Amino acid sequence: MKIGLFFGSFNPVHNGHLFIAHFLKQKRFFNEIWLVVSPNNPFKNKEELAPQNHRLNMVKLAIKDYPYLIACDAEFSLPIPSYTINTLNYLEKQHPNNKFSLILGADNIKNFHQWKDYEEILKRFTIYVYPRSNDSLENLPQHPHIIYIDAPLLPISATEIRSLWFQKKTLTEYLPDSVVKYIKKVAPDFFSP
Repeated sequence: MKIGLFFGSFNPVHNGHLFIAHFLKQKRFFNEIWLVVSPNNPFKNKEELAPQNHRLNMVKLAIKDYPYLIACDAEFSLPIPSYTINTLNYLEKQHPNNKFSLILGADNIKNFHQWKDYEEILKRFTIYVYPRSNDSLENLPQHPHIIYIDAPLLPISATEIRSLWFQKKTLTEYLPDSVVKYIKKVAPDFFSP
């Protein structure tokens, strides 16, 4: 099976993440898309993250009606910080019959050269990149294994959502209802400053 690995902190998972996943599935790039919840991305401050199990639960709730979207907690059992190359090696060993590719936002591909063993990743895997800003492709890295997707630009980010949550703004247009209910019920202080 062709599997798209959509890595992220998902702090929280939001409609932009889901839109990209659905868009890629509709384009038939993948049989399934796994949302890989990262416990601690080396480029992010761990103190700003909701607990990993809650982020995983929110992903599970957000995708429960879509059998081709899978919540993946593979990085929970790997050393922290979470390095993508380690996760890819682990998943290939666990699922040798699957062909894995990465799904990244254009903001991440800009800094891809800073990732651990990025050249090894580029050599072995295809990376599908969706737009996060109006950057010209000329400003982004070019490589035969990097495919830029002509997807709509969505002006939404988890950082903005956390800020709006703290300001007690309504988030129903940004988050699935199930995620809003989960945060309100389980831990309304997830996203305190």
